[in-house]
Amino acid sequence: MSSIRRHWRLLTVAVCCVALGAGVSAIATAGAATSTTAKSAAKGKATKGVKGAKGAKAKRGALRRVARAVQGSAVVRTRNGFATLSFERGKVDSVSGQRLTITEGTPKATYKTVTVAVPANAVVRDDRRKAALSDVRTGQRVLVLQAPKRTYVIARTPRTP
Repeated sequence: MSSIRRHWRLLTVAVCCVALGAGVSAIATAGAATSTTAKSAAKGKATKGVKGAKGAKAKRGALRRVARAVQGSAVVRTRNGFATLSFERGKVDSVSGQRLTITEGTPKATYKTVTVAVPANAVVRDDRRKAALSDVRTGQRVLVLQAPKRTYVIARTPRTP
């Protein structure tokens, strides 16, 4: 069993953490002051508890943004060097043989339409059950995670209001 297959959940969390770190870094850099005075530094120390609460709230907001990511990639360290993981998330437009056409985005907004070639050894889950790629239906929400040795297709039927 390959290391990536065994630890795919951990790798997914790693991808999210990388994206979260980049987002938090960008937020922190954008809000950083260019100069400080003794008075403002003393004021910052006096309100440290308030800033901590605001920082935690900003972290949760950044985590929500990462959870809404529709496409991305990350390079992770493995036992044999480095590996690139990529993912696409969206709504299934069509399934044709080993090709999956996805409209990337959220239920309310569209980013772009992509066609993903899914290898024959891909692990496919449809509503939490093992399935074949042909079982994935148009209109389902899908996440395609591509690793060097394995591709995962996770499909779910959206809830009706």
